[in-house]
Amino acid sequence: MEFDEVVRRRQMVRGYDPARPVPPELVDKIVRHGLRAPSAGFSQGWSFLVLTDPADRERFWSVTASSEGEAGGWLQRMSTAPLIIVALSNKSVYLDRYAESDKGWTDRDEARWPVPYWDVDTGFAALLMHLTAVNEGLGSCFIGLPPDRIDAFRAAFGVPDLFNPVGALTVGYRGADKRSPSLKRGHRPVDDVVHHGRWASAAGA
Repeated sequence: MEFDEVVRRRQMVRGYDPARPVPPELVDKIVRHGLRAPSAGFSQGWSFLVLTDPADRERFWSVTASSEGEAGGWLQRMSTAPLIIVALSNKSVYLDRYAESDKGWTDRDEARWPVPYWDVDTGFAALLMHLTAVNEGLGSCFIGLPPDRIDAFRAAFGVPDLFNPVGALTVGYRGADKRSPSLKRGHRPVDDVVHHGRWASAAGA
């Protein structure tokens, strides 16, 4: 697709066709495009856990699903995805990188960072994977992991403590789905969001 069309078609898809696995070559392409994301100092402090085996996917949902449950809802539809990619950030990679001689810092002080770029960059990588899926005619949705389930997730998949799951992408060919009721909110007006030269708003704030 043309890039403009990819952006226009981009949406969060929560229902998949479980009978159509994502071909291995597309799984590889999606992940490799994630590696093309920008990162501060070219630190590349991300890792991706790719789950295609049914047992692994079932394990993921069993350890990450909220105890409150979503029986019959979006979570049940989401669990039909034949591909799950968990994007994880590693803060220590960034702290080590910026303590190197070419960066000019002599310590690993986290206070130097205005925002957690390890998470920002991993989010960039997830977006590239999401857009790649759209470009290949697939559906995709980015979800977070419940904070109280992260330890269980790490234990289930042997993820070291240094790696923090920023979120997970579900990917697959579209199946039964329905629009999120949140979309009724509509897009915020451009003039409320975009400020040229000086901050301004309709309220004059």
